[in-house]
Amino acid sequence: MNKELMEALNILEREKEISKETLFEAIENSLLTACKNHFGKADNVIVEIDRDTCDFLCYAEKEVVEEVEDSVLQISVEDAQEITEGAKVGDVIRVEIKSKEFGRIATQNAKSVILQKIREEERSVIYNQYFEKEKDVVTGIVQRYVGRNISINLGKADAILNENEQVRGENFRPTERIKVYILEVKNTPKGPRILVSRTHPELVKRLFESEVTEIKDGTVEIMSIAREAGSRTKIAVRSNNPNVDAVGACVGINGARVNSIVDELCGEKIDIVNWDENPGNLIQNALSPAKIVAVFADPDEKTAKVVVPDYQLSLAIGKEGQNARLAARLTGYKIDIKSETQAKDAPGFRVEDYIYDDEDEYEEDAYEEGGYEEEYVEESGEDAGEYVEDETAVQE
Repeated sequence: MNKELMEALNILEREKEISKETLFEAIENSLLTACKNHFGKADNVIVEIDRDTCDFLCYAEKEVVEEVEDSVLQISVEDAQEITEGAKVGDVIRVEIKSKEFGRIATQNAKSVILQKIREEERSVIYNQYFEKEKDVVTGIVQRYVGRNISINLGKADAILNENEQVRGENFRPTERIKVYILEVKNTPKGPRILVSRTHPELVKRLFESEVTEIKDGTVEIMSIAREAGSRTKIAVRSNNPNVDAVGACVGINGARVNSIVDELCGEKIDIVNWDENPGNLIQNALSPAKIVAVFADPDEKTAKVVVPDYQLSLAIGKEGQNARLAARLTGYKIDIKSETQAKDAPGFRVEDYIYDDEDEYEEDAYEEGGYEEEYVEESGEDAGEYVEDETAVQE
């Protein structure tokens, strides 16, 4: 048994995850290359390696002839009979080739073939390993800044965090551990090229999947996500179990779950809202924390008109329009927000036109926000505080 070769193959398989069969094939090819360099051709050379003992045999098949014209392909009768008794003209016999007889150049070429194959397989293994993690989150160690890009070590390979995939305001120090989203893995002659991101919305989604058990097992589902990296993210969640509160599961006890994600994102604010199949309710949830008087959503045109109390208009729109912008991305609707005063001044405005969901439920909310106060008349005396819709009846 060739113990040294066996041990070397075991180490390569364990450390570089290269299969032994691939290495055996590399050795066979290297011996064929050495024969070709030594003899000038290797068409009749056969290499056999015992997979269990690592013993190898290299031989050439030669035709027995009376007069040798090509010593590589032919052998004389006398020489053939020394190897195999009874050999005669026309027979094909196997002549063993001693690898120790190869010259220095042939041996060096054989070594180069093996090393090249090992490097190719190593790159292939790394590529396959990270290609499987594409569109997923991994932890990396910041190595250095390359211009405005950042080189991040992911373990067996380095990734590039481009400037346009970095969150503005985030500064990392070398050796700092960060989580990144793998955008793309490319196979190049120099090895896999891995592009990662800190701004992609899927980064937040994957972080929730790893942090929230209910999302991982499918009890809670993330239906939509909208993000402005470094500032705010809105996600809409739905529970597939009536006994599980989707928002509560994502927030965690005392906000433990969501806070760990906020810390990973360097303080980025996260709004978690309930998903609703009713577009009106979904838009109302998406615009939180602003209070909504009424919503009219057009599913065909993917547009929505929203009325909010006057004092809630700036909150609904958000700083530089961020709240409305994220709500529009989250719901997929183009949202037009008006205050009650603006809506009433609009030509042909009727508050009933903005009611999308249950009317009775809306009327109570609308009155609380002052949406119907011009349609109700307050009496004095015994009936003080009682509201009726028919103004004529009050006058009578």
